[in-house]
Amino acid sequence: MKIGYARVSSKEQNLDRQIKSLTEAGCEKIYCDKQSGKDFDRPEYQKMISEITSDDILYIHSIDRLGRDYDMIIEEWGRITRKANIVVLDMPLLDTTSGKDLTGKFIADLVLQILSYVAEIERRKIKTRQAEGIAIAKAKGIYKKKEIDEEKFKILKIDFENRKITGQEFADSMGVSRQTIYKLLKEA
Repeated sequence: MKIGYARVSSKEQNLDRQIKSLTEAGCEKIYCDKQSGKDFDRPEYQKMISEITSDDILYIHSIDRLGRDYDMIIEEWGRITRKANIVVLDMPLLDTTSGKDLTGKFIADLVLQILSYVAEIERRKIKTRQAEGIAIAKAKGIYKKKEIDEEKFKILKIDFENRKITGQEFADSMGVSRQTIYKLLKEA
Protein backbone atom coordinates (compact mmCIF):
# COMPACT_ATOMS: atom_id res chain seq x y z
CA MET A 1 0.00 0.00 0.00
CA LYS A 2 1.15 3.53 -0.71
CA ILE A 3 1.16 5.45 2.57
CA GLY A 4 1.78 9.17 2.90
CA TYR A 5 3.09 11.20 5.80
CA ALA A 6 2.67 14.97 6.05
CA ARG A 7 3.85 17.31 8.80
CA VAL A 8 3.84 21.00 9.56
CA SER A 9 5.29 22.60 12.68
CA SER A 10 2.20 24.27 14.12
CA LYS A 11 -1.59 24.16 14.10
CA GLU A 12 -1.71 27.45 12.20
CA GLN A 13 0.17 25.99 9.23
CA ASN A 14 -1.51 24.26 6.31
CA LEU A 15 -0.97 20.67 5.15
CA ASP A 16 -2.80 21.06 1.81
CA ARG A 17 0.29 21.32 -0.42
CA GLN A 18 1.79 18.14 1.01
CA ILE A 19 -1.51 16.24 0.98
CA LYS A 20 -2.03 17.21 -2.66
CA SER A 21 1.39 15.87 -3.70
CA LEU A 22 0.89 12.66 -1.68
CA THR A 23 -2.56 12.13 -3.20
CA GLU A 24 -1.15 12.73 -6.69
CA ALA A 25 1.52 10.10 -5.95
CA GLY A 26 -1.29 7.61 -5.33
CA CYS A 27 -1.20 7.38 -1.53
CA GLU A 28 -4.17 5.44 -0.24
CA LYS A 29 -3.73 6.50 3.38
CA ILE A 30 -2.14 9.71 4.66
CA TYR A 31 -1.04 10.37 8.24
CA CYS A 32 -0.71 14.02 9.29
CA ASP A 33 0.86 15.77 12.27
CA LYS A 34 0.88 19.44 13.17
CA GLN A 35 3.89 19.68 15.45
CA SER A 36 7.62 20.21 15.49
CA GLY A 37 10.02 17.94 13.65
CA LYS A 38 12.56 18.13 16.49
CA ASP A 39 11.77 14.52 17.45
CA PHE A 40 9.50 11.65 16.43
CA ASP A 41 7.15 11.84 19.41
CA ARG A 42 4.18 12.67 17.18
CA PRO A 43 0.88 10.78 17.52
CA GLU A 44 0.09 10.16 13.84
CA TYR A 45 3.71 9.37 13.03
CA GLN A 46 3.87 6.78 15.82
CA LYS A 47 0.56 5.30 14.67
CA MET A 48 1.88 5.07 11.10
CA ILE A 49 5.12 3.39 12.21
CA SER A 50 3.20 0.81 14.23
CA GLU A 51 0.96 -0.02 11.26
CA ILE A 52 3.49 0.00 8.40
CA THR A 53 4.35 -3.38 6.84
CA SER A 54 6.90 -4.78 4.41
CA ASP A 55 4.34 -4.44 1.58
CA ASP A 56 4.05 -0.68 2.09
CA ILE A 57 5.81 2.26 0.49
CA LEU A 58 6.04 5.42 2.60
CA TYR A 59 5.84 8.68 0.67
CA ILE A 60 6.92 12.01 2.13
CA HIS A 61 7.00 15.34 0.33
CA SER A 62 10.52 16.26 1.48
CA ILE A 63 13.02 14.94 4.03
CA ASP A 64 12.47 17.83 6.44
CA ARG A 65 8.81 16.78 6.74
CA LEU A 66 10.11 13.56 8.29
CA GLY A 67 12.15 15.45 10.88
CA ARG A 68 14.65 18.17 11.69
CA ASP A 69 17.28 16.35 13.74
CA TYR A 70 20.19 14.88 11.76
CA ASP A 71 20.90 11.81 13.91
CA MET A 72 17.23 11.05 14.44
CA ILE A 73 16.43 11.26 10.71
CA ILE A 74 19.26 8.86 9.86
CA GLU A 75 18.18 6.46 12.62
CA GLU A 76 14.50 6.66 11.68
CA TRP A 77 15.28 6.15 7.98
CA GLY A 78 17.05 2.91 8.88
CA ARG A 79 14.16 1.84 11.11
CA ILE A 80 11.61 2.43 8.35
CA THR A 81 13.63 0.85 5.55
CA ARG A 82 14.02 -2.35 7.55
CA LYS A 83 10.21 -2.66 7.27
CA ALA A 84 9.19 -0.83 4.11
CA ASN A 85 10.36 1.32 1.23
CA ILE A 86 10.47 5.13 1.25
CA VAL A 87 10.02 7.64 -1.56
CA VAL A 88 10.87 11.32 -1.01
CA LEU A 89 8.86 13.13 -3.66
CA ASP A 90 11.03 16.23 -4.07
CA MET A 91 14.28 14.22 -4.19
CA PRO A 92 14.11 11.29 -6.64
CA LEU A 93 17.50 9.97 -5.44
CA LEU A 94 15.80 9.15 -2.12
CA ASP A 95 13.66 6.32 -3.45
CA THR A 96 14.38 2.92 -1.93
CA THR A 97 12.10 1.18 -4.46
CA SER A 98 14.79 1.60 -7.13
CA GLY A 99 18.56 1.68 -7.25
CA LYS A 100 18.96 -1.38 -5.05
CA ASP A 101 22.53 -1.99 -6.21
CA LEU A 102 25.48 -0.87 -4.09
CA THR A 103 26.03 2.34 -6.07
CA GLY A 104 22.36 3.32 -5.82
CA LYS A 105 22.34 2.68 -2.07
CA PHE A 106 25.58 4.64 -1.64
CA ILE A 107 24.20 7.66 -3.54
CA ALA A 108 20.91 7.56 -1.61
CA ASP A 109 22.79 7.38 1.71
CA LEU A 110 24.93 10.40 0.77
CA VAL A 111 21.93 12.45 -0.30
CA LEU A 112 20.05 11.46 2.88
CA GLN A 113 22.93 12.59 5.06
CA ILE A 114 23.27 15.91 3.25
CA LEU A 115 19.54 16.68 3.39
CA SER A 116 19.31 15.61 7.05
CA TYR A 117 22.18 17.96 7.83
CA VAL A 118 20.44 20.82 5.99
CA ALA A 119 17.16 20.11 7.86
CA GLU A 120 18.86 20.31 11.26
CA ILE A 121 20.82 23.45 10.35
CA GLU A 122 17.56 25.12 9.30
CA ARG A 123 15.95 24.13 12.63
CA ARG A 124 18.89 25.66 14.51
CA LYS A 125 18.58 28.87 12.48
CA ILE A 126 14.86 29.06 13.25
CA LYS A 127 15.53 28.67 16.98
CA THR A 128 18.24 31.34 16.86
CA ARG A 129 15.96 33.78 15.00
CA GLN A 130 13.17 33.13 17.52
CA ALA A 131 15.51 33.75 20.47
CA GLU A 132 16.83 36.94 18.87
CA GLY A 133 13.28 38.17 18.21
CA ILE A 134 12.22 37.46 21.80
CA ALA A 135 15.31 39.21 23.17
CA ILE A 136 14.57 42.31 21.06
CA ALA A 137 10.90 42.29 22.11
CA LYS A 138 11.91 41.97 25.77
CA ALA A 139 14.39 44.83 25.42
CA LYS A 140 11.63 47.00 23.93
CA GLY A 141 9.27 45.94 26.71
CA ILE A 142 6.73 44.48 24.29
CA TYR A 143 7.27 40.79 25.02
CA LYS A 144 4.82 39.38 27.47
CA LYS A 145 4.96 35.84 28.71
CA LYS A 146 1.51 34.28 28.46
CA GLU A 147 -0.22 34.21 31.82
CA ILE A 148 -1.98 30.99 32.69
CA ASP A 149 -5.02 30.42 34.83
CA GLU A 150 -3.47 28.73 37.88
CA GLU A 151 -6.77 27.30 39.14
CA LYS A 152 -7.63 25.80 35.75
CA PHE A 153 -4.09 24.41 35.53
CA LYS A 154 -4.44 22.65 38.91
CA ILE A 155 -7.75 21.04 37.93
CA LEU A 156 -6.51 19.90 34.51
CA LYS A 157 -3.25 18.68 36.06
CA ILE A 158 -5.23 16.24 38.21
CA ASP A 159 -7.14 15.01 35.13
CA PHE A 160 -3.87 14.62 33.24
CA GLU A 161 -2.19 12.73 36.08
CA ASN A 162 -5.24 10.44 36.32
CA ARG A 163 -5.03 9.89 32.55
CA LYS A 164 -8.45 11.39 31.92
CA ILE A 165 -6.94 13.78 29.36
CA THR A 166 -3.88 13.65 27.12
CA GLY A 167 -1.01 16.14 27.13
CA GLN A 168 -2.37 17.64 23.91
CA GLU A 169 -5.86 18.01 25.39
CA PHE A 170 -4.30 19.63 28.47
CA ALA A 171 -2.37 22.07 26.27
CA ASP A 172 -5.40 22.86 24.09
CA SER A 173 -7.55 23.57 27.16
CA MET A 174 -4.89 25.94 28.52
CA GLY A 175 -4.28 27.60 25.15
CA VAL A 176 -0.57 26.76 25.10
CA SER A 177 1.69 24.21 23.40
CA ARG A 178 2.35 20.72 24.72
CA GLN A 179 5.96 21.73 25.33
CA THR A 180 4.74 24.57 27.56
CA ILE A 181 2.51 22.18 29.50
CA TYR A 182 5.39 19.77 30.12
CA LYS A 183 7.61 22.68 31.15
CA LEU A 184 4.94 23.89 33.59
CA LEU A 185 4.50 20.38 34.95
CA LYS A 186 8.24 20.13 35.62
CA GLU A 187 8.15 23.47 37.43
CA ALA A 188 5.07 22.49 39.49
